[in-house]
Amino acid sequence: MTATAPEAPSGTAADAIPAVTPFRFFALEVLRTRRLGHSFLRVTFGGESLAGFRSGGYDQSLSLFLPPAHREHTVLPSTDEATWFAAWRAVPDEERPVMRSYTVREQRRTSGGGCEIDIDFVLHGDASPASYWAGRAVTGRRIMAIGPAVAENKSVRFRPPAATDALLMYADETALPAAAAILERLASGTRVTAFFEVPHADDRLPLSTPADVDLTWIVRARGAGKERTERVLDVLRAAELPSAEAPYVWLAGEAGTIRAVRRHVVQERFIDRRAVRFTGYWRLGASEEELLAEAYAGKAASEDPASAL
Repeated sequence: MTATAPEAPSGTAADAIPAVTPFRFFALEVLRTRRLGHSFLRVTFGGESLAGFRSGGYDQSLSLFLPPAHREHTVLPSTDEATWFAAWRAVPDEERPVMRSYTVREQRRTSGGGCEIDIDFVLHGDASPASYWAGRAVTGRRIMAIGPAVAENKSVRFRPPAATDALLMYADETALPAAAAILERLASGTRVTAFFEVPHADDRLPLSTPADVDLTWIVRARGAGKERTERVLDVLRAAELPSAEAPYVWLAGEAGTIRAVRRHVVQERFIDRRAVRFTGYWRLGASEEELLAEAYAGKAASEDPASAL
């Protein structure tokens, strides 16, 4: 959810850290940025350590460590598998790099034999640390990440059974990069009904897929909380879904809306709850720091929260 290592602890280079199965640290360097729409900015990262990066595709996530506003690059007190989390938590709030989960939009090899990854950020002002950083990202800025060292890893959540004969998808803007990456990898002829919610009309990005997709864009325009969720449910209730013997449902976005959509799918569309994969990427009214605090509440400082990747 990439080049020369940022200043590392004495004697430790990020690209020399032993591989952690299935995740390890990577040093990422901004190569370029590109505005995709009103709300989306693509940041392309490179770096020597990415030679060991193994994205599993689809909705593959990784954890980024972004520097505080007064720092240019990310510096972590430890990148050792056994000590990094306790060391990171011990950093004073004003100096601690912000950890955020993002989707690997694409990984590719370059003509020169290197590796690049794209990550699409949603820009929504400076109140969000990730939006603040992305809006000021320039070539040469360096951050750290924990990402996959093997392609088969738990941070790929889209896993439809082999017998699946139709897909139902809902994503808001935070999950749109994951949804777009999923669509690109689907087999030709796969039947998909998709509902993608975005804040602005020009956030309806062009999407490429070999699948047979019936796509409905939901442009939010105004409203939040219950009003927003009800608008999404109204669109879904009015939609005619194709008949299917073994549908698979993938839902991702704001946690409250996702819960409501899941209830609709299970209780009103009568889809087996075991066929529904749902992930709350964020929660209205809660910062990711608060969500992380909940994740490791009661844990010892040395315990890595399950939500870290």
